[in-house]
Amino acid sequence: MKTLQKKRTIWESLFLIFKGIAMGAANKVPGVSGGIVALVGGFYQELILSFQHLNFIALKLLITGRLKSFWNYTNASFLCLLFGGVLFSYFSVSLFLDYALEQNEAVVLGAFLGMIVASLYLVILQVPQWNSKLLVILILSFIVGLGISLAKPIAENDHLLFVFFCGMISVSGMTIPGLSGSFLLLVLGNYKLLLVDAVNALFKVLSGLLIFDFQALQDPLTSRLLLIMIVFASGSLSGLILFSNLIKWVLEKYPNYTLVSIIGFIAGTIQLVYPWKEKQYIYDANGKLLTNSLGSPEFSSYHYYLPKFEEFNTYAVLLAFLIGAALLFLLDYYDKRRTS
Repeated sequence: MKTLQKKRTIWESLFLIFKGIAMGAANKVPGVSGGIVALVGGFYQELILSFQHLNFIALKLLITGRLKSFWNYTNASFLCLLFGGVLFSYFSVSLFLDYALEQNEAVVLGAFLGMIVASLYLVILQVPQWNSKLLVILILSFIVGLGISLAKPIAENDHLLFVFFCGMISVSGMTIPGLSGSFLLLVLGNYKLLLVDAVNALFKVLSGLLIFDFQALQDPLTSRLLLIMIVFASGSLSGLILFSNLIKWVLEKYPNYTLVSIIGFIAGTIQLVYPWKEKQYIYDANGKLLTNSLGSPEFSSYHYYLPKFEEFNTYAVLLAFLIGAALLFLLDYYDKRRTS
């Protein structure tokens, strides 16, 4: 029975947790793909293989009590360290990101744009040789990515079957670099429900349980959101298993085509993190601003404009862009130096 388990030093384990934190933060921002962090961070293939081992063999090992074999077969130490960082990010860094996006969205997007451009460059370097077929795939994947990025959000839907489907779709950002799972949730109308309201409800319940306060569980809305989070997590796990098997097969059979498709996706969706834009809100015939069921203003599209160099914030965005790109290049340099 093939296992993926590797021995890691304390520093390697801490660095893997940090990568999980970065992946969690990336997954939270619409337009940014956590899979890019995995690809550039050098653990994408191990991640896909670990997901693939969450199968019936792993279930049989778990049910029969062969816990050590289950742990080694599923590469559980890697997954626990990585997703420990992701969970920590959801309850810490992601909350800071929500605040930062509310205070100065352009600067935050500038930093992520720098990371994405840097990652795009690093992924391009991984393509050994270009030819006409790869260029065609690049154009097609760019068109698909652009089409997804231009899609308009639909209404929020908390039906549990649809929430399960959202869970399956959202993990595509982890398994397919360049495809943002959080943006797909935004298009499906459930971004706030699943990544804001449900996460906050789970945090509220867990915080209460730590001090033996069960009052939050008695709130019908919190209980409903908790159920939604459980269904969403189940859908995410199912999606991970499904996509990981598909991606592994594609990576083994068509590695260069896969890389070029990723480049096209990243390039096609890059406008999602373009910093200089304004939301275009929807008004009724009487000029009243329309809102959704949660009270948030409805918007139809973005108005993009060129940076205004007479404004100080423009230079703050450019600095954030450079810091984001430099951070990714430093992580890539450190990872290559460590592995060599």
